[in-house]
Amino acid sequence: MSIARPPAAGSDLLTRLRDLIDRQRLGAARPLLNAVLRLVPPGEELAELEARLLLLEGNMEGACAVLDDALAQAPGSVTLLLARATARRQAGNTAGAARDAAEAVLLEPTQARAKAHLGACLNQLGHHAEARACLEEAVAATPGDGSYRRHLAAAQAAGGDQEAAAATLQEGLRRTPADVGLRLAAILSRMRRGDFVGAEQVALAGQRAGIADARLLGLLGHARSSLGRHAEAAEAYAEALKLAPEDPYVGHLAAAGGLAPDAGRASRDYVRVVFDGYAPRFDPHLIALGYRVPGLIRAELTRLRPAHGRFGPVLDLGCGTGLLAVAAADDGIGPWVGVDLSPGMLAEAKRRELYAELHEADIDQFLATDPRRFPVIVAGDAMPYFGDLTLLLRGVAERLLPAGHFLFSTERLAADGPDAPAWHLGPLGRYAHSEAHIMAAAGAAGLTVAAMPVETVRLEVDVPVAGLIVTLQRPPA
Repeated sequence: MSIARPPAAGSDLLTRLRDLIDRQRLGAARPLLNAVLRLVPPGEELAELEARLLLLEGNMEGACAVLDDALAQAPGSVTLLLARATARRQAGNTAGAARDAAEAVLLEPTQARAKAHLGACLNQLGHHAEARACLEEAVAATPGDGSYRRHLAAAQAAGGDQEAAAATLQEGLRRTPADVGLRLAAILSRMRRGDFVGAEQVALAGQRAGIADARLLGLLGHARSSLGRHAEAAEAYAEALKLAPEDPYVGHLAAAGGLAPDAGRASRDYVRVVFDGYAPRFDPHLIALGYRVPGLIRAELTRLRPAHGRFGPVLDLGCGTGLLAVAAADDGIGPWVGVDLSPGMLAEAKRRELYAELHEADIDQFLATDPRRFPVIVAGDAMPYFGDLTLLLRGVAERLLPAGHFLFSTERLAADGPDAPAWHLGPLGRYAHSEAHIMAAAGAAGLTVAAMPVETVRLEVDVPVAGLIVTLQRPPA
């Protein structure tokens, strides 16, 4: 049974409503929608628009409910199926979104939008080859759609074909050089491969194409910082800050460049954006940087582990893709419980099948709300996104069993004297900490410093970065 079509006057109202939603004028769209719901009979277009507005307002559950009701009346509607696929993806139900998109493809096998939806879902679920096939068909049918190309490049990169991903993005920019989304994806693609010179060139070409976007300027600054050109990076951050003073990514990097106040930690939005983007290429990126933290922490865990039996469970704060578990899980250490803000990182960690539990949460939030205590807590590369460690270490102490250990890495701030800073936000947006601050923060949390050797933790522009591998212990009962 089909649901009713609106009369001509209702169609005009729906057109006006769609325009307001497209321009994200939520304050004007909401009262108009409330009026339209009283004047226009239920229909596919009205349900789709109501769901879109609810999503923009952050009400994912409400959007799904509206679309569930509409699909009960019009179960064969491709429009409604794709709208619900969008709502389900935003709500975290990727499997449900894939089912809706697959049904839409079966109903209209030649529709590019349905194949693009299905491909994006399949890629998120880890089915990269199938995702690529769907998205290649969508791009072939609509070669000028930048969003389809971005999803195809993501599937190609996730499947290990970086050259194809770069070519997909480059062809998209050739067709539509002012497409902001494609431009940003191309810059990020080069940065993830360590090609910061190329990333800068793509960003500058975007400026020549007339793009004035804070995100592009922020990435331009990040690329320049990664090349050691911090003064030029600060200029880019300053311009980005003018365009988007409230943007968390821009704000944190501007603070790193000394252009804005330091908030004392990287914002949750900044961490999520950065690591969601890096997730598919995170491990090769760290290998290229000579990242040594997993092996260094494994060595300390092995030293602490009893001669017989398992050592754990282990709470892994900021677990990322699970590199600490990879390094130590075969040494009688575990089971592992991972916590991370980035869904992309958690998806990669889940594929390793080394974690008994994975939680999408901020570290502070998890420590404050999960009542369990652990004999071992680790944090491989989370501390560089916090400034003052005092409150964080207090939270960790609450979650440690008596005689339990907390092992973490951070970058070392070489500072001496009573007036030396306790921590410092560097130009790449990462905090370094002094030994004196770590000792003071540990003491305030009731923890003792068992070890704190200086080690090279990675390379930055081929220069060794000095870090600290810290072992703290809670006193026995």
